[in-house]
Amino acid sequence: MGRRTQAERDAITVEIGFAVVTGVLVGGLTFLAIAGPMMVIPMSSGAEHRLVLAGAVAGLAVFVVRVVHVLWRFPGGAGNARQPSQPGRTNPDS
Repeated sequence: MGRRTQAERDAITVEIGFAVVTGVLVGGLTFLAIAGPMMVIPMSSGAEHRLVLAGAVAGLAVFVVRVVHVLWRFPGGAGNARQPSQPGRTNPDS
C-alpha cells in the first residue's frame, strides 16, 4: 500500500464528513417518523416510551447503514481499482 497524497487524504476526510452528516439527517428523520406521532396523538406513558425506544433503535440502524453504504462506495476505498483522472492516460498503480 503506497502513501496517500494530500488530495486523497482530503477526499477521504470530506467523504467521511458527508457520510456522517447524511447519516445523522436520515437517522434523525427516521426517529421523528416513528416517535413523532406521540407529540400529536395523546397516548399512555408506556406507549410513548416504546415509540421513543423504537425510533431510537431504527434511527441508529439507519445511521449505521447510511454511513457504511456511503463509505463502501467511495472510489478510494480498499480493493477498488483507481481510474486515471484523464481519458487516454494509463493507471500508474497497475
